[in-house]
Amino acid sequence: MSEIVGIYGTTHNPLLWRVMGDGSAPPDDLVATRDAFASLAGRMEEARPDTIVVIATDHLTQWFYDNMPSFLVGKTSAVPATFWNEEREFGLPYRTLGGDGELARDILGGGIERGVDFSASDDFRADHSVLVPLLYLNPGLDIPVVCVFTNCMAAPLPPAERFFQVGQAIRKSIEDSPLNRRVAVVASGHLATEVGGPRHFNGSPDHEFDEAAVGWMRDGEVDKAIGTLTYDRLRAAGNVSHQFLNFMVTMGIADGAPAISAEGVKSRFATSPFFEWPTDS
Repeated sequence: MSEIVGIYGTTHNPLLWRVMGDGSAPPDDLVATRDAFASLAGRMEEARPDTIVVIATDHLTQWFYDNMPSFLVGKTSAVPATFWNEEREFGLPYRTLGGDGELARDILGGGIERGVDFSASDDFRADHSVLVPLLYLNPGLDIPVVCVFTNCMAAPLPPAERFFQVGQAIRKSIEDSPLNRRVAVVASGHLATEVGGPRHFNGSPDHEFDEAAVGWMRDGEVDKAIGTLTYDRLRAAGNVSHQFLNFMVTMGIADGAPAISAEGVKSRFATSPFFEWPTDS
């Protein structure tokens, strides 16, 4: 039986890598962000996972409005990462991550048995939503991954409640897997964030949303989160804030338990989320 040994949530803002990726001392306003990443990385190292399941969103780089799965499990043994524009714009490195195809197939099959209409792919590339968190949380990129992609980009989106339910199904599928795996789960998303327009990466576009959202995670307020996280409310918080829904998946994996830690760290770009949930509820 596999065991979930860590449940985390963090940002994937690629501008952070452009500023902090060379290992030099960050600007003063990003020191807290660097330290928050380091704290989660330390917690993950203590958990000693065999596999990392990453809940992430493709940024219209390979799936588009004419072919957009709501939830997709990548089940290949090798995961190529970084698209050419990400290397050009943000200096992200090209990497090939090891994959855990066996666990991915158990998540796929277990999820379908529990009513999740997962899509699946053996032919995909991970963008910064997968790579950026891993570069900070597992810098050696030496732990195999399973990518679970969600549609937070192309409306209509699944509702917040469905993200939570998918998380519950993923947890049960991992725990029922006959494989002997220690599994960490990392959700990759945003608080209030806008790309393009007058609110583009100029601090948080919606501090009220940030404070409320961190509070839902901290206090385990599942119903309040589900009731508030409509498409329109997320759009009002910033045009890519819908990727906060990935944290509803990890909230579901934690079965709605209050987070061990929940913080929104302010920076020049946006407020970055850093969450950790208990592994037993």
